[in-house]
Amino acid sequence: MTQLPLRAQLASALGRSAATLSRMTGRGDGSVIGGRVGLMLEPDLLRQLARDRRLALISATNGKTTTTRLITSALLEMGQVATNAYGANMPAGHVSALSQHKDAPYGVLEVDEKYLPEVLDTTGAGVVCLMNLSRDQMDRAAEIWLLAQKWRRALSGKPTHVIANCDDPLVTWGASTAAKVTWVSGGQRWKEDSWCCPECGGPLDRKEERSSWGESERAMPTSHEAVATIDTARHWACRECTFHRPEPQWILDDDAVIDPRGRRWVLDIQLPGSANRSNAAMALAVAEAFGLPVERALPRLREVTSVAGRYTTVERDGRHARLLLAKNPAGWLEAFDVADPALPIILSVNAQGPDGRDTSWLWDVDYRILRGRPVFVTGERRLDLALRLDVADVPFALAETFAEALGAQPPGRVDVIANYTAFQQIRSEFGRAV
Repeated sequence: MTQLPLRAQLASALGRSAATLSRMTGRGDGSVIGGRVGLMLEPDLLRQLARDRRLALISATNGKTTTTRLITSALLEMGQVATNAYGANMPAGHVSALSQHKDAPYGVLEVDEKYLPEVLDTTGAGVVCLMNLSRDQMDRAAEIWLLAQKWRRALSGKPTHVIANCDDPLVTWGASTAAKVTWVSGGQRWKEDSWCCPECGGPLDRKEERSSWGESERAMPTSHEAVATIDTARHWACRECTFHRPEPQWILDDDAVIDPRGRRWVLDIQLPGSANRSNAAMALAVAEAFGLPVERALPRLREVTSVAGRYTTVERDGRHARLLLAKNPAGWLEAFDVADPALPIILSVNAQGPDGRDTSWLWDVDYRILRGRPVFVTGERRLDLALRLDVADVPFALAETFAEALGAQPPGRVDVIANYTAFQQIRSEFGRAV
């Protein structure tokens, strides 16, 4: 790699020192402050650190951190990888990640949806992975179709290779101006933000989705027949213009992925839920864009057991709490998919800056699935959530703190779903388990 100019070397070194000091004093993991210090001394530091590296940028409303971790795990098969493992997904976090691994030939960076155009322009990344778009932090990010429009403009005329989920109409629209796109049929469970065509505003027609082959089907179709059937089942198209779902090269088929050559690979990964199988399918497509074949990438994906505390089980006084993160309506839908209906559940909601101050999104979540199980509510905005549960006829108990809610459980297993800052507070209570 080309040696950095002296000013950039100094800025990078001082940023690393600030990050180390932050960790030593217990103020944080250093993934933001190190980048901020570096950028203060050299505003063009991100561009210089990105030079001569093969970079992938990962952006979505949900699943960015997990998919970044999966891709990083795969690319470690090829060499050192610089990555922002703890989700610091704005330029300061990117600078910190690249500075910490200054000799790594590869970089995998999670990028906030709003910052993607700026980061792509600065780094000139060769690969961009786009997975989903749904409402999130409306007080900060505004309407999501505006984000998709920014993506379209940012990708237009760039030589970047885009890996995009064609089952999400907004992602498809945002990615469709790119010079090269590999389409992945990764599924889309949350559809409430994409009933209208982003191109003309007309209604989108969808076909019912079949995720696997039932007993009524013949024993097992060929890979090409499977591809054709799943592709038809997930089709969507605008009723009033020509905008429609493109044909995918990669297809998620229940617990497996079908690659561009029609080969079927079972995704027996350790991360739970259908959303993580979708994340894994996207990760395999990105890995192949880097020249890493599935047979070498997939074993690496299977090694990932938790991501920045997500899916980790922590223990206190005989109570084993599994931590799940849900930041918006689509995220809650996926968390319910993973949660065990036989267990009690603790819900924790805050509304600090990283969460978004507006909690009206709670009314977009269907909490009726929680009926019939013990539900405990905590967090700074527990009363907002309590009102929502009361309207949904979900019995619950209020707790002032997470410790109180956990202490109210009998010994055994319990699921915990929390939004971003509430999740981080819980992690801190257990030494930021990863």
